[in-house]
Amino acid sequence: MLLRRQFLASPLLLVPYPAWARSLKAGPIEFEVIRRGRSSRRYLHIHGNESTAGEVLRKHMETHLGVAFLIRNSERNIRFEGGELDPNRMFSEEGAQRNLKLLNGSWSPEKLNKALVRLRQHREKILRQILPPAGGLLVALHNNSRGYSVKSELADSDEVALNDESNPHEFFLATQVQDFRILARSPYNAVLQNRRPQVDDGSLSRLASARAVRYVNLEAGLGQFARQREMLDWLERNLP
Repeated sequence: MLLRRQFLASPLLLVPYPAWARSLKAGPIEFEVIRRGRSSRRYLHIHGNESTAGEVLRKHMETHLGVAFLIRNSERNIRFEGGELDPNRMFSEEGAQRNLKLLNGSWSPEKLNKALVRLRQHREKILRQILPPAGGLLVALHNNSRGYSVKSELADSDEVALNDESNPHEFFLATQVQDFRILARSPYNAVLQNRRPQVDDGSLSRLASARAVRYVNLEAGLGQFARQREMLDWLERNLP
């Protein structure tokens, strides 16, 4: 029999537990928030066009404790200041500036600066919501296509475990050594990125690494629902 303390600490629910949902809007970004019970687990779906990841996360939250943030958007980029912004490139000044320039080439320097000021006003508010408490874990779910795979991350990785080279689109990216050590024993590909990169792309993984936050990016091909859910289940069973 599980002790009460053990039960509350377990991310897998053995009995039904009520969940509630709400909206979170901060500056240019809006999330649906699903909370179930009390847990230091946080989950994120940040690219609206990566629909399989969103479906997997919704299914996962039916039976697991934690807080999930699902972006309210159907495209990869969000509308911002009359232009576009990749929401996973807004977590540093350098990365946001580079992304806004890339996506909005006709903007004047004044327009760009106004957008950066607005992002600066809201960035920490967003991070306070989605980052886990000390010692907690943030799991981001992403889908990829032919142009991106674990091979794209090898040059920027500190350690690599290519356990399933025939399926390069399915992999874990961890920012903490202890998490990588466990994920490297899985049947899936895994990489570790915990040193400051030469180029900060503004992604949440870069910020998590810089702030020593436990973060795992779970990548799977778009449409691979069963595979991505299998990987998430493995992570839940094995990462403390």
